[in-house]
This record gives sequence, C-alpha cells and structure tokens, in this order.
Amino acid sequence: MTEPASTEAPQVSNLNIANVLTVLRIVLVPFFAWALLQDGGDSATWRWVAFAIFAVAMVTDKIDGDLARKHNLVTDFGKIADPIADKAITGMAFIGLSLVGDIWWWVTVVVLLREWSVTLLRLSVLKQVVIPAAWSGKVKTVLQAFALAGLTWPLPHGWTDEQAHGGAFDFWPGPLGEVLFYASQVMLAGAVVMTMWSGWEFVREVRKQRHPRPA
Repeated sequence: MTEPASTEAPQVSNLNIANVLTVLRIVLVPFFAWALLQDGGDSATWRWVAFAIFAVAMVTDKIDGDLARKHNLVTDFGKIADPIADKAITGMAFIGLSLVGDIWWWVTVVVLLREWSVTLLRLSVLKQVVIPAAWSGKVKTVLQAFALAGLTWPLPHGWTDEQAHGGAFDFWPGPLGEVLFYASQVMLAGAVVMTMWSGWEFVREVRKQRHPRPA
C-alpha cells in the first residue's frame, strides 16, 4: 500500500541569508554607537560614518524580510531575532542622539518603553496569536528611519562659530543644514505619535484575539 505523501513543510535551516542579515544588523549596533559618539558627536566625519552604518542596517532590514517571505526562509530564530535587531539599532540611535543632545531624553524614554514592551509582548504571544502587520506600524517604521537617519547627519543647529569652523557647518550652504535638522525633528514628532498609536493597536489586537467576545 502506497504511503500518503507528507504534507508537512520542509524544515528551514536557521543558517540562511535572511537570518545572516538579521545577525549583521545586531553586530553593527556597537560600531554605529562608537562612530556616532566620537568627539561627543561633534565629528562630522564620524557622524557620516554612523549614518552609513545606520543606512546599511535599515536597508538590510527591508531585504531580509523580503527574502524570508519570497523564499520561505521564515524560522523561529528569525521571528525572535528580527524584532530584537530592529529595536537594537533604532534604540541605540535614540540613546546616542540623546547623549549628543539632538533628541530630548523624555522622547527616547517614551519610545523605548513602548518599543521594548511591545516586542516582549509579541514574543510572549508568538505561538498563541498571529498579529498582521498594520499600516500604522509601517508608517511608524518609515518615519523613525528617516528621522533618525536625518538627525545622525552632522547638521548644524545653534552651533557657535568655533564649533562650526572647519566642521559640519561648512558642509551645508546657508541655512540648509538647520532646515534639514528641524525637518528631521518634525518627522521624529510624527514617528513618536505613530509609535504610540501603533503600540495601542497592537495591544488591542492581542487582547481581541486572546479574549474574543462571545457571538
């Protein structure tokens, strides 16, 4: 008698390109922090290096997700490591930019409390509920990426002549640098709003799935 064909999906190895890119993002975090904090954040050259590292991390975040979905490379390791990698690089950006005075500390504290609490909640209910990606979360991610990238640039804002001379200020013609800095701050404000809103939507969806209302 012929054995029925197995319907189980083939086991995906943790050692795949999507997971490698995820681990790369985690590895980049200390290098990003080191570059951003050189000379107390006043080195234009190292701020550009920090921006390049951050940009690579954001690009690989998009690539590894696309690869995992397209080639069915989703693994339990990836489900856990991917959000940790995302929060590690953005969290370090918030902390580093607060240390150099470009983001208020209360903004960093509020955002990081939301991000890590939602991440821990997501991991704790990973096997019980499936939360689809919401548009608010995607908007939050985009706004955070652009705001943090812009604030990582060596943008002048209220610098003294001594700070500006021969440094980042000379790179930006006229008031362009300050315009870009405050445009990044506006995007950051939008990111904070969407961060809190998407967090509330996530918690609401978890509660709805774990405690469905009777018909």
